[in-house]
Amino acid sequence: MYPFTLERPASVADAAKLATAGGKPLAGGQTLLASMKLRLSAPEQLVDLGGIAELAGITKDGDTLVIGAMARHLAVANDAAVKAAYPALADLASRIGDRQVRAMGTLGGSVANNDPAACYPSAVLASGATIVTDKREIAADDFFQGLFTTALEEGELITAIRFPIPKRAHYEKLRQKASHFPLVGVFIAQYDAGVRVAITGAGNGVFRHTGLEDALNQSFTPEAAAAVKIDASDLNSDLHASAPYRANLISVLTQRAVRAALG
Repeated sequence: MYPFTLERPASVADAAKLATAGGKPLAGGQTLLASMKLRLSAPEQLVDLGGIAELAGITKDGDTLVIGAMARHLAVANDAAVKAAYPALADLASRIGDRQVRAMGTLGGSVANNDPAACYPSAVLASGATIVTDKREIAADDFFQGLFTTALEEGELITAIRFPIPKRAHYEKLRQKASHFPLVGVFIAQYDAGVRVAITGAGNGVFRHTGLEDALNQSFTPEAAAAVKIDASDLNSDLHASAPYRANLISVLTQRAVRAALG
């Protein structure tokens, strides 16, 4: 690593000042610290958000779950309110990475990083969640902008994410065994306003699949999902899986997710 200083603010306001001045926010550190060890990233100042208690809360507010940006994956997976109100979200959190990642990784860190194969962005997008920052509120549909790119401005900090509680939801993924990232992950959520389907691991960032959404709005059944042709032309193809294979996975995992959501 290159030399750096470490700041530990006790409030969001203090953290925001440091971040605005050029400090690099440190959430769970599961991506940033690894990048620093490889000398792929060399921030001169880290702003550790771990000491800001107000960023770690999890509460249920009517038909919405409000989860703090510094809530660890393990905390989300084990929280009684999340397990009761939104079990698909708790299940997703319980299967992220390995034990160390779940113990240290955070919701806000994952969403801000926006790895194209991360699990959490699919839940945020499929839920039509709202990302709350120290400056504003951003709809999920406007937040994710491509490979490791989001709508966050320089120095802007995620403070919480608001998840509307769906009628039904489920997350299915096929894990790449070496990295534990999904080759493809599919999160479906059904609301009174309609079904939302978000795909991770298959493209240049998380995305919604309108064809699957339209079919499932007509008939929320595995058969309806199976009838949708998945275009492979814009999907990833690499040493782990070809684009046609990922297209097939999207179809198969969506069918499984619908079947599980129906119970």
